[in-house]
Amino acid sequence: MLYYLFRFLEQFGIPGSHVWGYISFRALLAMILALVISAWFGEKFIKYLKKKQITEVQRDAKIDPFGVKKIGVPSMGGIILIVAILVPVLLLGRMRNIYLILMIITTVWLGFLGGLDDYIKIFRHNKEGLPGKFKIIGQISIGLIVGMMLWYSPDAKINENLAIQKNDNQELVIKHRQQATKSLKTTIPFVKGHNLDYADIMSFCGKYKTAAGWILFVVMTIIVVTAVSNGANLNDGMDGMCAGNSAIIGVALGIFAYVSSHIEFAAYLNIMYIPGSQELVVFLCAFIGALIGFLWYNAYPAQVFMGDTGSLTIGGIIAVSAIIIHKELMLPILCGIFFVESLSVILQVWYAKLGTRKGIKQRLIKRAPLHDTFRITQEQLDPEIKYVFKKPKNVVHESKITIRFWIVTILLAALTIITLKIR
Repeated sequence: MLYYLFRFLEQFGIPGSHVWGYISFRALLAMILALVISAWFGEKFIKYLKKKQITEVQRDAKIDPFGVKKIGVPSMGGIILIVAILVPVLLLGRMRNIYLILMIITTVWLGFLGGLDDYIKIFRHNKEGLPGKFKIIGQISIGLIVGMMLWYSPDAKINENLAIQKNDNQELVIKHRQQATKSLKTTIPFVKGHNLDYADIMSFCGKYKTAAGWILFVVMTIIVVTAVSNGANLNDGMDGMCAGNSAIIGVALGIFAYVSSHIEFAAYLNIMYIPGSQELVVFLCAFIGALIGFLWYNAYPAQVFMGDTGSLTIGGIIAVSAIIIHKELMLPILCGIFFVESLSVILQVWYAKLGTRKGIKQRLIKRAPLHDTFRITQEQLDPEIKYVFKKPKNVVHESKITIRFWIVTILLAALTIITLKIR
């Protein structure tokens, strides 16, 4: 709203109104505003949650060998994140932008889905929360909406990057098509001068390969949104873990969105030029600011938990951002922590079921998701269960585990960005 107001005032020569046209100004202002809102509103909201006794009911106080009790800590703190993201975006963003609209829809949709899950856990005293099938349906639905809107929206276009060889046969010059078009191409990490085209994958469909490619793209969108939101949800098991990792991932995605919206940077990095994706930078800066502000209260020992309201929303935002800028195939690297956390749960369940069929109690690691295995003492292990990996033998403090996971995510984010030049 403020963007349109000051752009209007610029016509009358009002001093300073022109700066609202700069994406860097609005993005950094969105980050600062989101951080302030998250910190200020967070304090008020935490007091309200405590007053209403809206607390997490299934936290295991015995899991922390250092004596920090997690019972009675307010939950549903994801509402703080959602408010801190949406307010700056609505004030500073260009609301006619298709990508910004998609991000707002994703935030509200998954925030509601996670909030419903937390509501059932807290107010209905049901530790299972929303049945898993309804969560999956909700995640598939938003993936379908995003995929279809990108398919049908006339504003969701790209300028394809083309490599043109110079006369000396030693250097490639990257140019972009002059006209933006609908495209099914996405960036592949580590591969020089090549974009994967979903339509080419479906070339066996003959003249229907483009339509089949769009169907494959929508399916991929559903898979990515579901996988990343669930991964973020599993990563939200320690104070500050998910918020810190997500803020780092948000920085990397913000860089990708910015260079994708700048034709010269896009040419230098040999990636697609995506007109309009600069508004995604405003959203992601608000996302980063909200997470940093939330860490003020969520860092160890946490004064509030984000709950599924926050973790599902965070995962959805990361997934849809990557899809919009055609970088979804980089998420396994960028979101490596989420991927490993999810994989640890899948393998743990699979190995346990395999043992059940043989009449054996067995586990791969001490506890899943992976971060929990570092804070389980040998005394807490079930002597009747056979563990493949019992390391580490010594328990690691929760805050140290969290910071080490942050460091890994920083390295993965750097590697993801480097892949563009490694090509």
